[in-house]
Amino acid sequence: MFRKVLIANRGEIACRIVRACEELGIISAAVYSEADHQAEHVKMADEAYLIGPAPVKESYLNIHSILQAAKDAGADAVHPGYGLLSENADFAKKCEREDITFIGPSPESMELMGDKISARKAMKNAEIPIIPGINQRVESVEAALKDAEQIGYPVMLKASAGGGGIGMQKVNNEKELRKAFEGNKKRASDFFGNGTLYIEKIIEHARHVEIQILADQHGNVIHLGERDCSIQRRNQKVLEESPSPFINAATRQKMGEAAIKAAEHIGYRNAGTIEFLVDDQQQFYFLEMNTRLQVEHPVTEEVTNVDIVQWQLRVASGEILHITQDSIIQNGHALEARIYAEDPSNFFPSPGKITALTLPRGEHIRHECGVREGIVVTPHYDPMIAKIITTGKDRHESINQMISALNNYHVEGIKTNIPMILEVLNHQDFKQGQTTTAFVTDILRSTNV
Repeated sequence: MFRKVLIANRGEIACRIVRACEELGIISAAVYSEADHQAEHVKMADEAYLIGPAPVKESYLNIHSILQAAKDAGADAVHPGYGLLSENADFAKKCEREDITFIGPSPESMELMGDKISARKAMKNAEIPIIPGINQRVESVEAALKDAEQIGYPVMLKASAGGGGIGMQKVNNEKELRKAFEGNKKRASDFFGNGTLYIEKIIEHARHVEIQILADQHGNVIHLGERDCSIQRRNQKVLEESPSPFINAATRQKMGEAAIKAAEHIGYRNAGTIEFLVDDQQQFYFLEMNTRLQVEHPVTEEVTNVDIVQWQLRVASGEILHITQDSIIQNGHALEARIYAEDPSNFFPSPGKITALTLPRGEHIRHECGVREGIVVTPHYDPMIAKIITTGKDRHESINQMISALNNYHVEGIKTNIPMILEVLNHQDFKQGQTTTAFVTDILRSTNV
């Protein structure tokens, strides 16, 4: 096992990794920017290293500064968390060159699955169902029009690199495609340094359901069941749950088997997630693979009693994954709500100083928080400040616990999306498990006009 791990991240996920290190007897080393010198993860870790000024490119995305911090700390491994450098193959390669273990998959796996076009080709070769589309880049708007005509409108124009909903746009006809193409290409280039676009068919009335997998360096792969992440705004998840209220037992089994097959096909190791879209006939299609820890991993931990972060550390150190597929049993139901510092009416960030913070408490409430009273939420970083997870014997109970918890979640000084999440939780369609990825945009928002 590792002696010391540098955590190349911030906020609630850095705090989560610090706790996992403590539980395994590993020394934790945090990194922080000048804007984060009083942050919670800095306070919690055993050691902390300044890596640069507030702008993310000059600190948390500065590979040189982070590797220097790892060397200064004498760390034998780096945990990247999610976002930031977590799927940066170049960073993983440079860690290897410095003889520092990157806690995650191989750089080759990240490169293969990080490009959505190459990932689609790999999954097609593995005989995993993929969304109908064209498995090649579109070089011009005229080429895009030909591809869209062949697939049939509506289509999704997507960036081949990156994620988080950036560079994705639904287009319903030729006029919309002509209007969207250059802007989407520029956004992809600005955010990911790669303006490559491709086109997929829209899966109507889709649910977003993903499978968590764990794999070691010895060829063992298991899955930990599914998470339903259909509640999204701006193509980004805000409320996740496990198990899914939509898929049936047969679909659940097929999706789990497909996820293992996909991971084995590419020789994957460590934690990862195979994301699928599921249509109203329970047909599922590969969407993408996240080659890292997911924000929503706690709902899986709550229903399987498997600590995913601890296992990331264990398998990265060479330990054999001794959990068998037969031993994984989903118990009860868990919900996760992402708490963002944002205006709930338009989803714009709401930075500022948290002048008061009172958190709900209870036996079935788990809180993953990266802030405290007096902390300033800066505009430099992702506005997610915390996650709250509730667990019940069934879905009805976990929903009621979440509603109660959020009604007792008190934040002053910034706006949060808590009112929007409560709208979702109290909506009859959500309570009946009838929500799709279009729920927030097409239904919830329209009722408030």
